[in-house]
Amino acid sequence: MSQGPRSPFPLTAWSWSGRRVARKRSPAAAADVCLIVEGTYPYVAGGVSGWVHALIRGLPELSFHLLALLPPGQKLQPRYELPGNIAGITHLFLAPPRGDRGGRRLPLTLFDALELDLYQFQVGGGLETLRSLLQTLSPYRGSLDLGELLNSRPAWELLLRLYDRLLPKGPFLDFFWTWRYLAGNLLTLLACELPQARTYHAVSTGYAGLLLARAHLESQRPVIVCEHGIYTNERRIEITMADWLYEDRRSGFQLQPGSNDCRKLWIDAFQSYSKACYQACDQIITIYGGNQNFQKADGADPGRMRVIPNGIDWRHYETLDSDKGTRPPTVALIGRVVPIKDIKSFIQACAMLRQSLPHARALIMGPADEDATYFAECQGMIRHLRLGDMVTFTGRVDLRNYLGRIDVNVLTSISEGQPLVILEAGAAGVPTVATDVGACREMIEGMPDENPPLGPGGAVTRVANPAETADQLFRLLTQPSWWQQCSQAMRQRVRIYYDQDILTQTYRNLYTDLCQRSSIAPGVSN
Repeated sequence: MSQGPRSPFPLTAWSWSGRRVARKRSPAAAADVCLIVEGTYPYVAGGVSGWVHALIRGLPELSFHLLALLPPGQKLQPRYELPGNIAGITHLFLAPPRGDRGGRRLPLTLFDALELDLYQFQVGGGLETLRSLLQTLSPYRGSLDLGELLNSRPAWELLLRLYDRLLPKGPFLDFFWTWRYLAGNLLTLLACELPQARTYHAVSTGYAGLLLARAHLESQRPVIVCEHGIYTNERRIEITMADWLYEDRRSGFQLQPGSNDCRKLWIDAFQSYSKACYQACDQIITIYGGNQNFQKADGADPGRMRVIPNGIDWRHYETLDSDKGTRPPTVALIGRVVPIKDIKSFIQACAMLRQSLPHARALIMGPADEDATYFAECQGMIRHLRLGDMVTFTGRVDLRNYLGRIDVNVLTSISEGQPLVILEAGAAGVPTVATDVGACREMIEGMPDENPPLGPGGAVTRVANPAETADQLFRLLTQPSWWQQCSQAMRQRVRIYYDQDILTQTYRNLYTDLCQRSSIAPGVSN
């Protein structure tokens, strides 16, 4: 493995925009880890990007190469000061296919072979089908032109045959545009060059997971995926609800797309990508146990599944000064003022809490400029409920300056992954009342294998249930012994199970093991 950080970050190793690879620099020696990220680090801040940045910084003895999948037009302006152990970045732009042609004419036999490969990969996926598709394209690697593969007469005839196979009774125009995007992105991913690395790590399935599976097949190196959210499930929800996809107007409000609906083509494609990714992986990691049900449903092998939660440096929070007892009882929702955080349910809970605890105060701490309309609606609700002297918007704050001023942390979100604010508040001894989404229950009540059980660190409520939230807040604010018990449980749970240093060491051990392995036969169970 590498000894210490490499030279300063080279902006681009090479780029791909749906056409030929354009080299910007000579490829460097194999990095220890190739991290495959989609639409995140280093050009988008927060969430997964913050996790990636902390991971790379925490392992300075390893070299990383970033393979960044980006939308067309993405500005290459990093949102982070990139660590010195990033050896390079490969940018891969997933752009709609262009109409021009200019490459080598491809034989009709290639289009005939692609018909079966593309059909089988679309409807079933899996690593072996991906292997067959790569073998079909392999003799033409380096000379493939998407213009020829998508816009030539043989490509048109291939599209007609696939229409008869995949959507025979559906609207042809819908299929035409859907397939151009699906095939264009798929072939882009299969034709681009891959950086060399000792191991490959994707932070999602989807397009990143498909590239991960390809890297495993071609490099014979071990690969892993770590999902924060379940990509395929998120895309399934988005596609089902999307109004930009064509649909049969007679379909009504169906949750499952019909056999003649182009939505099914998109869903099937992402399921195929995740299946190939899972079958390629040495380990299938997620940040909390609830995600594993979705992974298994999409074909993950339970024997390869593992939970590695995100952590924090709890030492930054454990010694914060508290003014408890010298001010009114105070609760706080720490998060962006956006619909997914369901700020309105929190405001309703505050109105209910005030009826039984008139002197209570509430803070909403987070940026309010992301959705101006929703922020205005929340302000209007506060005025309507006459809560102006109880509820205060603070805007973006340094959390360490506020945790000593609140008694209970509150989340009323309708969707979360693993919200670190529960851990940050818990490290300061502040219990949490949160809706039952994402990893909230595991963080507040403990994982099923917690030994010995530490007890609850607050309470978990149903989504969109302000009355339950208000009841649990009242209990914590009026029963000192219960508050103290929850406070202590959260402090201990964060120290034992969510220590960032320990979790970084877990990845250090994992990477070290994978990098030191001999090459393996692609697709062989590890």
